[in-house]
Amino acid sequence: MSELASRVAGMTDFTEQDLSGSRFEKVLLKGAEFRQAQFNDARFRHVDLRGIDVRGAVVSGSMRGVEFWDLELSGEVGRLVVNGVEVGPLVEAELDRRMPERAVMRPTDPEGFRRGFATIQALWDATVARARRLPAEDLHISVDGEWSFVQTLRHLGFATVCWVGMVVGEGSPWHPLDLPWDEAPGWDGVPWDREIRPTLDEVLAVRTERRGLIARVLDSLTPEELEREVSAAGPGQPEDGPFTVAQCLRVVLNEEWEHRLYAERDLATLERP
Repeated sequence: MSELASRVAGMTDFTEQDLSGSRFEKVLLKGAEFRQAQFNDARFRHVDLRGIDVRGAVVSGSMRGVEFWDLELSGEVGRLVVNGVEVGPLVEAELDRRMPERAVMRPTDPEGFRRGFATIQALWDATVARARRLPAEDLHISVDGEWSFVQTLRHLGFATVCWVGMVVGEGSPWHPLDLPWDEAPGWDGVPWDREIRPTLDEVLAVRTERRGLIARVLDSLTPEELEREVSAAGPGQPEDGPFTVAQCLRVVLNEEWEHRLYAERDLATLERP
């Protein structure tokens, strides 16, 4: 057996290597795992992608002559053309029809933002009440590799002070229970402990504080304030600004909306006998 074949047979790890321009032909990659891999401008011809599991990906380009027999897409859909039909607007319209509150998550004026946050808070209150009907240990269970219910709430705490912290000019607003996203680079002074297991009430106490922060911002919100530009005030906050106050608040609304849907989906799984 050649050295290359031996290394492949031993399931070699390729870490931090530049394989640009490589050619793979008649290669078996069944069960392979790709993390933080870049496939920009890659070309796939006559490949078998049955059973793939893709998460946290950005996809653009074209696929031609493909067969989608059993495929589920979940994420942000921009321009998506299927057999000559742009389906993105159709998907958006159907989602708004199914969930009328969804349209409230796209505010443009101060009153709209106040209504949006009040709506998502009421929805989350119902979700938390649903979660309380489960055994406390179940709220630390990861469903299909995703965050547990408690971890989801911890991440929303991080997202809130990440973006609203810029609005109020606070560069170190963190709480020890805050949880960045899994692929975050990590920063000095920003807490990040995925494995701790606080109680639901402990996490909700932090969440109440964060809701108070949002409420203070909303109370004084004006059209002029929405257009004010802000930038990162400390580590852990996005550095590719500036952003308007409206943009910051919309990010938090979107995080709250999407993660509640994920939480409801996973609670349904946990509720099964």
